[in-house]
Formats: sequence, structure tokens, C-alpha cells
Amino acid sequence: GFSTSLPFYLQKILMESSSLEQTLQDGKLYRHVNALIVAHLRDNNLNQAASAVASATMTPLNVEAPPNKLLELVTKGLAVEKDEMLRGVSSSGLFDSNMPMPAAYGSIPAPRAVAVDFRQSPLRSIVIAFCSSFCTALEMIVLSAVHDTKGSSKNFAKHETRHISEHKNVARCARFSPDGRFLATGSADTSIKLFEIAKIKQMMLPDGKDGPVRPVIRTFYDHLQPVNDLDFHPQSTIMISGAKDHTIKFFDFSKTVAKRAFRVIQKITTGTDHSIPHLYDINTFQCYLSAEVPEISDSGAINQVRYSSTGGMYVTASKDGAIRLWDGVTANCVRSIVGAHGTAEATGATFTKDQRFVLSSGKDSSLKLWEVGTGRLVKQYLGAAHTQLRCQAVFNDTEEFVLGIDESTNEIVIWDALTAEKVARWPSNHNSAPRWLEHSPTEAAFVSCGTDRSIRFWKETL
Repeated sequence: GFSTSLPFYLQKILMESSSLEQTLQDGKLYRHVNALIVAHLRDNNLNQAASAVASATMTPLNVEAPPNKLLELVTKGLAVEKDEMLRGVSSSGLFDSNMPMPAAYGSIPAPRAVAVDFRQSPLRSIVIAFCSSFCTALEMIVLSAVHDTKGSSKNFAKHETRHISEHKNVARCARFSPDGRFLATGSADTSIKLFEIAKIKQMMLPDGKDGPVRPVIRTFYDHLQPVNDLDFHPQSTIMISGAKDHTIKFFDFSKTVAKRAFRVIQKITTGTDHSIPHLYDINTFQCYLSAEVPEISDSGAINQVRYSSTGGMYVTASKDGAIRLWDGVTANCVRSIVGAHGTAEATGATFTKDQRFVLSSGKDSSLKLWEVGTGRLVKQYLGAAHTQLRCQAVFNDTEEFVLGIDESTNEIVIWDALTAEKVARWPSNHNSAPRWLEHSPTEAAFVSCGTDRSIRFWKETL
């Protein structure tokens, strides 16, 4: 089946100084620092604190490190910093204060004061990174004194839900706009519906004097076959769609009377039955392919493509069960996680906001969290059956929870993202198991799309 998430960020990427290699090195540095912290606490018999930090940073508690290595590095680093101060060398030139440091997994990504610059002395970089990571460690130590980390999964707030519309055939996909103001759904009936979130919320209020509210503000009819995926331009009022008719279509939803696409890419194979994703410049429609194509079997057709938040990487989920990471500038495959879901199809994959992890879903009834820097499996979210539909797994807006679908029970299942414990199972309220979940990027709300053709909106109960 055809799936796409177009390279809207391509021109921006080429202007950015950060690269995939920087991100991968980031991950290696933080793993090393976290390992030193855990080993230091453990070796000094601070076992509860060591366990808390190990759990929070996904570091093995029995990690090996030379005795007192952390103290040795800090001592050397402080000596280097003191020497620089005496020589009048400013630290400000080494760091970009506007560049965020990678946030710890499970937290809301937020700007940090400094960022590690790997072009400078490795020792100095380790010391600076240690300062940031050790703050996180101390925070976790305080938390561990309040309560044991075992059984410390968070509660997922109660939500109310309402049927907001339905298609004439299976509702196959959904996507929120980056600002969370709009929602688009695509169907096997070839149509695309565009909703305004404010009107959905108004619709969910107790009946008022204004009469019924119609949350669907546009309906587009331009595909000849079922719609497989949707996305929004990050800055413009442009929505795009990919369908089984092998076309990508561009819709300007600011125009109230437009029902058809204003631009079309014809007969493309971007993430379709082909195993290699194709990049297109949206201004010239020039197609770009990787110069270094990995060996992929004939069964490696792509089910889904998703970009990272900066556009520096994209990830593909394939029918051969593999998850592959691609450089957003060179289009080269930089990491293949072969057999990520065994021999079952990988049905979806999405990055965390800090680009350090990828959440994948597969027809092996598992949701998995992978570390981008190493390809290491760090979490599994189990206990929900999905073997038939191309079900999607998503994070909530704060990335504290993972949402998935249980086909066998027709339920929506929620896990604590950090502990991987199930914290809720809710009836989907669809007549049959939903095939797609999509969470708002800005608030506690999500949408479910069903094989029963219906679309349901869920929002946190205040």
C-alpha cells in the first residue's frame, strides 16, 4: 500500500548545520555519561538512587565502569576549565545557547541552556554533558526518596468521546495539523474530510441555543483509489495526501470552495510497493534517490514514512518487518533494524520529539521503542493483539504515554511510556476494532478511525 510524508523540510535541512551524525554522537555521549553516573552511585552503595537513575535513563544497573572514573573525569574537566579561565578563554564561544540539548526520554522536550559541541575537546564535552545529566540524576534521587520507582506508573486522565462524522467506507487514516487546530481524515471511499478542532469541542458541549454544529469544514474529492496517509505543511495551509492511485496531491484548505488538489505528483512510488523511499522537492517536483541503496528484499514494501521534528531524519516501516532510518539530506539509509517485528509487517513508526527514539508498531502484537543512536530495543509495550489491521501506535502530546489498539477486544490500550506498564483499557466505542489512532500534538485529545467508517474524537475530561 502507498504511504507518504513528503519532504517539506528539504530546503530547510540543507541550510541547517546539524546532521544525523551529530544526533548519533549525542546519543553515544549521553549513554556514556549515564553509565558513569549509575556506576558511581552503585559503587558507593547508593543503590536506590542508582536504580532510579538507571530506570529513568534506560541504563543497565550492572553497567561496568572503572572505579572512580566519573570523579577522575570531573576533576580533569574542572582543571581544564580553570586553566581556560586563567588564560581568558570564554566558554560562550563553544556553545549555542539557542540550541536545545536532548531531553531525557519520558519528559516534555524543553530548551536547555547549552548544547554539547562535538567539534571541541571531547573531555570538555563530557564534563559539560555530565553537568546536565547529573542534574537529572539528582532530580531522580529526590524522587526515589519519595516513592519507589516500582509500580510508579502514572495515571492516564479520563477522556470523553463522541462520534463526530463518518465516511462512506473504511476510515483509513488521520492527521492533526502541527498547531493542533485542524484534523484531516482519509477513507477508502477516496474522500478526505477536514475538521476544525474548535468546532468539534463546541459540538461536544451540552446542547446550546446555537443549534447543531458541523465540525467538517471541507471535503475533498480528487483521488481515484483509497487514501492511505495524510500530512500538513508545517507553515502553510497546505494539506497533502497519498493514495493507492499512486499520486500525491496538494490541497490548499484556506480556499473555501476548493475541493480538488492544486498540484499533483503523478505515478510516484514514494513509500509504496517499492522498498526505497523517494524524496521530492515540492517546488520543482524533482525526485531524489539514495546513492547508497541497502539490500532490501522484494517483500520490503513501505507501509509508512515519518519525518523527525527537524526534518534531519525520516523513518520507514516495511512489510518485511524492518524499521529503517534515513538521512534527510543525503537520503542514505543510515540504520536498518532488520526483523524489528520478526517476520510480521512493521505497520508504523514515529520519532519522539527529541529525535532520540522511534516508536514502532507491528502485526506481531507488539509496540517497540528503539534508540536511534544504536538501534537498540529499549522498551516493549505488550498485551494488546494486533495482527490483521495496520494499526498505529502513538504518543500522547507530552510523550508520557503510548496509545495502541487491541483488535481482539476492540479496546484502546494505554501504557506508561517509561515503565511500559498498561495503565488503562477503554472500549473503543467503534462497532469493530479501530485501525488508526492519532494524537493531538498540542493538547490531551486524540482521534480514532474505524473499519466501521466512523471517526471518534476523544478529549480529557476536566
